[in-house]
Amino acid sequence: MAITLLERFKLLKEKEAFETVKESINAGVVFRGTNLWILIFAIFIASLGLNVNSPAVIIGAMLISPLMGPILGMGFSVAVNDLPLLRKSLRNYLFATGVSLTASTIYFLISPLNEAHSELLARTSPNIYDVLIAFFGGLAGAVAICSKNRGNVIIGVAIATALMPPLCTAGFGLATLNFKFFFGAFYLFFLNTVFIAWATLLAVRTMKFPRLHLDDARAEARSQRIIWLIVILTLAPSIYFGYLVVRKARFEETASNFIEKEGTIEGDYLLSKNIDPETRKITLVYGGKQIDSSQIETLRSRMQYYDLRNATLQIRQGFAALSESDNKMKENLNAAINARQNETNAAQLIVDSLHAQNLLSKQVFKELKAQYPLLQSAFLQPGNAISDSAVEHTWLAVLKISKPLPSGEKEKMQRWLQARLQTGSVTVITASGK
Repeated sequence: MAITLLERFKLLKEKEAFETVKESINAGVVFRGTNLWILIFAIFIASLGLNVNSPAVIIGAMLISPLMGPILGMGFSVAVNDLPLLRKSLRNYLFATGVSLTASTIYFLISPLNEAHSELLARTSPNIYDVLIAFFGGLAGAVAICSKNRGNVIIGVAIATALMPPLCTAGFGLATLNFKFFFGAFYLFFLNTVFIAWATLLAVRTMKFPRLHLDDARAEARSQRIIWLIVILTLAPSIYFGYLVVRKARFEETASNFIEKEGTIEGDYLLSKNIDPETRKITLVYGGKQIDSSQIETLRSRMQYYDLRNATLQIRQGFAALSESDNKMKENLNAAINARQNETNAAQLIVDSLHAQNLLSKQVFKELKAQYPLLQSAFLQPGNAISDSAVEHTWLAVLKISKPLPSGEKEKMQRWLQARLQTGSVTVITASGK
């Protein structure tokens, strides 16, 4: 019997027994002995990965981290109204968070490396996309736990939702007294916690597991309102941060488009560019002749056509910029000048090579003409003869002669060209006619 499309999406047929799921959740909630030491080791591994900016090490730490346990426990316990399990999950969640923060802070206090690399910075500005990752990751984890066909989904969820790196980044913020890092990273960790737990709640309710009814109906309704309030309060800042991320990306894209289409100034070349979405400022540094004010104003007037009316355009001349105290700008300018010089040198080598080749072809034609007065024109070109086994450097000589050559003269001409052009291979093609 054929399976209908709707039946393919049904979950209830694969639902695990309630007691089995509850036992599995209970086992992952508690942090003591093995679980606790694995958590501490995972924190140190993740901190090392963040410290040396290694994504592979960070992923390894997330693979062995047991932090998902109490979060899934909170979502499951709220879904089935199991207050003892909720209290145990909350208690172990707070304990695990405290241990993790302590371990990561100790590591960064003793580490000689205190620079904030990209992997650290990525955990300090959560946004709506982190919400979506946590929510769908939580759904995947919860569905897997409640199903008989769970596979290795929890490992993937642990990597996708990234609970460990934000906690370690928060520890870095505490160790370096950088509270912007601490609050940004801890907010990301809290955001992941809330939406993984909420997604678990929704998945468990969808699976229609039995619920324990509270003695007080008003207390049950109040708990539901508290859950929704926590979700909304956690979601609101992430929406704002997500808006900032989109706004920043759009400004960078628009500014890059403006520079590409309008940034060319005759007699000058663009040494470097800097796009700052925070201040909506575009800085262009040129080398070459002095740019007059009318050219700059014309360039600024074109910004309105790229939705950059509120942006600031600053034009700098290369030598003027180099005289300032901005070391980063100096480095960028030097690098840009060197790159341009290398490009110019490479182009000049090609031009010189073509010029030398042209002179050689003219001289060879004159010498051939002296030997063969009937020669009318010649095409001489170096190249590569490609076969299945090798690539051979050769010359191609296409010669136009007024009368056919006598027997053996073509081979003689080929040997002479090989010696004259100092090459092991010359292909000679002759054509006769007026």
